[in-house]
Amino acid sequence: MAILLSLLSSLMWGTSDFIGGLVSKRRPAMVVVGWSATLGFCMASVAVAATEGWHGSYAWLPWGIGAGASGAMGLACYYAALASGTMGVVAPVTSLGVVVPIVIGWASGENPERVVWAGILVALVGIVLTSGPELSGGASTRPVLIAALAGLLFGVFFICMNAGAEVSPLLTLWAMRASVTVAFVVAACAWRTTGGLAGLDFVWVVLIAAGDLSANLMFAVASTKGFISITSVLSSLFPVVTVLLARVVLRESLRLVQVVGVAVTMVGVALISIG
Repeated sequence: MAILLSLLSSLMWGTSDFIGGLVSKRRPAMVVVGWSATLGFCMASVAVAATEGWHGSYAWLPWGIGAGASGAMGLACYYAALASGTMGVVAPVTSLGVVVPIVIGWASGENPERVVWAGILVALVGIVLTSGPELSGGASTRPVLIAALAGLLFGVFFICMNAGAEVSPLLTLWAMRASVTVAFVVAACAWRTTGGLAGLDFVWVVLIAAGDLSANLMFAVASTKGFISITSVLSSLFPVVTVLLARVVLRESLRLVQVVGVAVTMVGVALISIG
């Protein structure tokens, strides 16, 4: 169950990122992120009200806020790195942030079988290769450092989501979306604009919000049913989905290293599943 949910979360995240990338060509990226988080908060609020409500322990609250803060700051750093650096350098560096939950899982006593550890390592290599690393030429230090910080923050996001989900996956998700929504509202008031999102773009952002919310919830549940070192890696396969969608829908050509990356990633997933 944990493996299936993790893979489904990657599918949803990858699809949402693909749609988000298309919309961000017409609208500012942070407007898309802000509206997506706000709509996701509304959806999460309805889900909480219709199910468990806000009663019981509030131990999930700080973890949800931590997940929201680390995820939002990680995304901001990622966009900043992409704006000032080369995607072929930034994306692979950022993807290595998944090492954080792997180390935390190992330090907390998680001990998967050797074939699973091999699968984790192979999948990590596949994720980096699918991101299309550029190994030739020099790269400015600043974008690389910002990308590394983004990866670290994304790793912290996984840890916070897992910790909060142990209490309540849905409420942790609600708190995460609430914290990002508050930040978006404050920014909108300061800039006196909400980005002017309307028409078909708004419909697309609704789909992004639903997909991202579903992906987060699937990962949160998966992380409580399996090792965080495994679920975090499988949930980080979304670049593979985004790259494949770009190939199928936009007819973008894949570099050889990306084709190899997709194949290597599938081998890693198979090894983890066997274990």
